[in-house]
Amino acid sequence: MTDPTSTTRRISTEGADLLTLAGVNDVNLVELSRLFGVRVALRGEALAITGPEEMVGRAAPVGQRMVDVARQRLSLSADDVLRFSELGIEEREDGAGGPESGAATSRIALPGVRKVVQAKTPGQAAYLAKIAEQDIVVGIGPAGTGKTYLAVAAAVDALTRKRVRRIVLARPAVEAGESLGFLPGDMQAKVDPYLRPLYDALDEMMPFDRVQKALETRVIEIAPLAFMRGRTLADAFVILDEAQNATAMQMKMFLTRLGVNSKVVVTGDKTQVDLPKREESGLLQVERILNGIEGISFHYFDESDVVRHRLVREIIRAYATDAGS
Repeated sequence: MTDPTSTTRRISTEGADLLTLAGVNDVNLVELSRLFGVRVALRGEALAITGPEEMVGRAAPVGQRMVDVARQRLSLSADDVLRFSELGIEEREDGAGGPESGAATSRIALPGVRKVVQAKTPGQAAYLAKIAEQDIVVGIGPAGTGKTYLAVAAAVDALTRKRVRRIVLARPAVEAGESLGFLPGDMQAKVDPYLRPLYDALDEMMPFDRVQKALETRVIEIAPLAFMRGRTLADAFVILDEAQNATAMQMKMFLTRLGVNSKVVVTGDKTQVDLPKREESGLLQVERILNGIEGISFHYFDESDVVRHRLVREIIRAYATDAGS
């Protein structure tokens, strides 16, 4: 017997990839159903949402976003469905997670790997917009918010479009519990573990052979922060990752490497400083002294921008609560 208080909303799925929309074992549809307490089914060329009128009204915009993503053949997971629900119906998006106003900069096409890197939250879209507009951008926020990933995507895009001639990726090689001197191998072998996340990001955005050739010809350089001393970085897209572990002196040295036609992105998490107690984090210092300078923009991520597993968000929230108690 049909519930007289129940209503059904149908959203056209014409042109959408139904496997992307539903997810493996219908996980995306199950998540939409769980979030709003409604029944969700794919029927013909429509996504049918059935339940109490109020809940259907709240679920429908999220369902529409899911369909829009599936039409563009972008990735869609249960975590994305959760994220869409948290954005609220007042946040209209361009169909794949970024605000309409920032559509031009919230999507980066990487033709070499036939991949589109998409801002999945308004915060990520704003970050990409700042990278496009400013000479120096400092991205600060917790793990899993895409600070480094999006910056590397923007760097590869700039190189592909010949806006810069090279990419320079740097990280402080800060010891966290183990001394570099006790690790086996030569200096390169000792510092490679610190730089591996940067290699991993590149491997997702460029064909492997192209990455190797770019590294051999130094079109792309990945190096410890200390190796930047005494250089001028012109016609380059430069990224400093894990900047919370750069000392104040190292940060000053790095930022003053900026040359003509170059762009710098600095990323870090203020809650994960591994420096000795007596050393001030360069990230904390630049936040204090460089705010307000034209051409330098600070962008702050929060837990709502976390795009890893949903538990990462809960872990960050738990630690923040414990620190404040």
